[in-house]
Amino acid sequence: MNNIFKRQSIRKYLDKPVEKEKIELLLKAGMQAPSAANQQPWEFLVITDKEKLQALSEMSPYAKPLADCGVAFVLLGNLETAHFPQYWQQDMAAAAENILLEATDLDLGGVWLGVAPENDRMNHITRVCELPDNIKPFCLLSIGYPDEQRTIIERYDASRVHYEKY
Repeated sequence: MNNIFKRQSIRKYLDKPVEKEKIELLLKAGMQAPSAANQQPWEFLVITDKEKLQALSEMSPYAKPLADCGVAFVLLGNLETAHFPQYWQQDMAAAAENILLEATDLDLGGVWLGVAPENDRMNHITRVCELPDNIKPFCLLSIGYPDEQRTIIERYDASRVHYEKY
């Protein structure tokens, strides 16, 4: 699981498409995530069209990496099929992290761009992607071949660990 320690947020990408085989592996990783009662509320929208990526990048000032990425994933919760809809966001978070870890394993970089529960962001994604009412956007993942080097920072902090009681 060294990918956990190598993963970092990458916001700049080479002008190089991500191969379909790698996109499929990323999707498989996302769908391998745990979910409440195995409800698997996820659906995934894969975006490679530059105009649509540009439109998605206008969601917020932090979404600019989408304009130049090789592929974007819109992680969606299907509230119609969720047995425990109160947990859909937790399920989606697990899927998002799996995709980012798999991206690291495939020598890709990526960044998680928050959408839910911000209504303005959710509404923007719903409009751009023409989503039906039962499909809720959770986050965007901007993925591509890295065009930046970043230093890996050790984040372990023993002062935040408590045993048996706080």
